[in-house]
Amino acid sequence: MKRIQYLFLSFFSLGLVMFAIVLQQVGYQGVSFMPCPLCVLQRVGYLGIAFSCLLAACITPFRKLFHGLAILAAGYGAAVAGHHVWLLSHPSESCGIDPLETWINQFQLANNLPWLFKADGLCSAKLPAILGLQVPEWSLLWFTVLLLILLITFFRKS
Repeated sequence: MKRIQYLFLSFFSLGLVMFAIVLQQVGYQGVSFMPCPLCVLQRVGYLGIAFSCLLAACITPFRKLFHGLAILAAGYGAAVAGHHVWLLSHPSESCGIDPLETWINQFQLANNLPWLFKADGLCSAKLPAILGLQVPEWSLLWFTVLLLILLITFFRKS
């Protein structure tokens, strides 16, 4: 991949995180989208893709290494988003207070950047759909697209 393509993937991933923060702060259809623990973990996946692609664009000798790390971040994010989508279709599987929430909120990042990393929502909460899909479904879609792009370009000859 070229430098500009890595930069595009990096900014696209950051844009998705910024959109999630806007949903959290401003809301949609009068509903505030408070992030659940799985939402926070998905943000970590998008930030992993963003930083790995940014490093791949800037440090040419280690481009393949950072590309591989971006693939791992996208696979991780897709797995978390897939589990989140599964929880939405099986709401009885989610309890009221998730032990994962307590664990995530104890991290220093959650204390220093609560607007980005503090988990306050329920994973099985049904929020208003955006263009027909729930936020975790959109997240799974974008993680899958990013993973496919990264995998195809990783194995393609330059």
